[in-house]
Amino acid sequence: MSKVRLTTNQYGKAENRLMRVYRDTDRHEIRDLNVTSELRGDFETAHTEGNNEHVVATDTQKNTVFAKAKELGVTSPEQFIMGLADHFTSSFDWVTGGRWAAEEYGWSRINDHDHSFYKSAPETRTAVFTRDGDKDTLISGFYGLTVLKTTESGFVGYPKDKYTTLPETDDRILATDIATRWIYNTSDLDFEGVYRQVKEIILDSFTDHYSHALQHTLYQMGEKVIEAVPEIDEIRFSCPNKHHFLYDIERFGLENPNEVLIVADRPYGLIEATFTRDGVEENKDAWAQIAGFC
Repeated sequence: MSKVRLTTNQYGKAENRLMRVYRDTDRHEIRDLNVTSELRGDFETAHTEGNNEHVVATDTQKNTVFAKAKELGVTSPEQFIMGLADHFTSSFDWVTGGRWAAEEYGWSRINDHDHSFYKSAPETRTAVFTRDGDKDTLISGFYGLTVLKTTESGFVGYPKDKYTTLPETDDRILATDIATRWIYNTSDLDFEGVYRQVKEIILDSFTDHYSHALQHTLYQMGEKVIEAVPEIDEIRFSCPNKHHFLYDIERFGLENPNEVLIVADRPYGLIEATFTRDGVEENKDAWAQIAGFC
């Protein structure tokens, strides 16, 4: 008798690079996605016996992604991956769920041209939809949005021991690459509008206060998103502290009133935090689906 049993498993086709072009009028629209499809269900005999009768080929999943881009359209990454979930779980009785993810890359028109674009969004938009039986979870967000402010930030009052060399400062550069994800409590909403709203809140929150630490700033962001967007119960951040250190040019006879700095790319501080609506329990199972956000 085997001493091994199959537990959690899923499989699929990762990173299907898809562009959907809308040519209904002379003024074209584009959506640029990187889509992953992974199925969950009754696949035990594929592992234990080499029986593939339930294995929907990953090539089939790839083809389905591209076909559904035509059939369903792409009005948002969230709408598209939820449509994929509905297709796979309704087409194959033994597929009880899965994980569908999309990254979206933003484009803007060149001089308001009808069909010429340049890659413009500084951040990569994300969406992950998981289905386990009758339980659905939708997580949206973005990463790679680099922000910086040249003042109204400091870092003082921290504990010091024999290994501490960092001097206190009440005026420093604060910079980070914002990576954030949030969990929706409904799928009945304007995904495009809410995405723009959350991004605007986060950017406004970065600017509107004196930051005592990156932790302090992340709290401002999370609090304001939760307060302003009732469809979001939980938001998580994973943000590096992109250090800018004062460079010593006084040894060359030059004053340096916080004007010339060296940008240190590593090592760096990494600040992570989750903010949850009061009365809602943190959904740790959902975060386990997101690499780097556990």
